[in-house]
Amino acid sequence: MPQSMKKAVLRRGAPAQEEERRELMQSLAHTRTLINQAYGGFNNASDSDLIESYVFEINSLHARYNYLLRRFKELEGTA
Repeated sequence: MPQSMKKAVLRRGAPAQEEERRELMQSLAHTRTLINQAYGGFNNASDSDLIESYVFEINSLHARYNYLLRRFKELEGTA
């Protein structure tokens, strides 16, 4: 099925899916921004407690990003 037809089917047949897809894409972009900011903080930190907190934050954000990406791929697979 051509891409334009897939989009038309999504708009007509599954507006909730399309909305979730948009929300997931926004969340992925936002999480990428947060990851980059956390890496920036990590790179500038010199206190061991602060470094440790950035490591936890980065790991947490990566876990969130992986979840969102997996959910997005699952949603795309159902389209």
